Amino acid sequence: MTDQPTVSVLGTGIMGAAMARNLCRAGMSVRVWNRTREKAEPLAADGARVAGTPAEAVEGADVVLTMLYDGHTVMGVMREAVPGLRSGTVWAQCTTAGLELTGDLAAFAREHGLVFYDAPVLGTRQPAEDGKLTVLAAGPEAGRETVVPVFDAVGAKTLWTGDDGAAASAGRLKLVANSWVLAATAATGEVLALAKALGVDPERFFELVEGGPLDMGYLRAKSALVLEDRLTPAQFAVGTAEKDARLIVEAGEGAGVRLDVAAAAAERFARAAALGHGDEDMVAAYFASFEDEH
Repeated sequence: MTDQPTVSVLGTGIMGAAMARNLCRAGMSVRVWNRTREKAEPLAADGARVAGTPAEAVEGADVVLTMLYDGHTVMGVMREAVPGLRSGTVWAQCTTAGLELTGDLAAFAREHGLVFYDAPVLGTRQPAEDGKLTVLAAGPEAGRETVVPVFDAVGAKTLWTGDDGAAASAGRLKLVANSWVLAATAATGEVLALAKALGVDPERFFELVEGGPLDMGYLRAKSALVLEDRLTPAQFAVGTAEKDARLIVEAGEGAGVRLDVAAAAAERFARAAALGHGDEDMVAAYFASFEDEH
């Protein structure tokens, strides 16, 4: 291995593309693959090599980083990558996959001799582009010297949660964090919708909470996206937020906990997507309050 690891990034959507760019900027040799090749092609200008198949992308890689839609997609893509995988390769699994599937992915890693890290990230488009994500990571001590430079290139902080990726301790923390983010997002949309319905200027609400414990930068930032019609490009899309909300509900059910707010948020995201807002920023769940409005 050279001083800098060779990294294969599988999945170059909103997050994966930004992460790949930062890996290139850090001086790493980067290979990228995406099911829709057009989404990966622009990364060639940043120095990445665009591969035609997952197997081609991972051949000779020291680290494989997966940033795909969900755990089922990750499993399918990694199965396609098998011909190019080699025993001992580090796998940083950054997709929010859910608890059960993380165990399945870890089992796949063991079967193929991969060093598995459960490594979801906290952050949206802008932090990803700025290399300021928070990486939540769990995995063995042996292998960290290879994967830490990758985490350092894409994130401002890495929070280690354990030494066994199969236990999904990082993924568990990510679901807890996302439960708060998605609840706050859904609540922001409902506040704006209620203000509109009651003829209340949202600025009066912001004045009311300003500087107090109910004020928060996230509320103001997300509200601005709605009020200023800046829902694209999405920082984090409605469709992905729905997927994560359902993973949160499933995790709660599996642990014997009823999560009514997360379940309601999932339905709001689904309604917004059905109204044509699936690719917009997740705060576009606002439109779920107006069933005849697109």
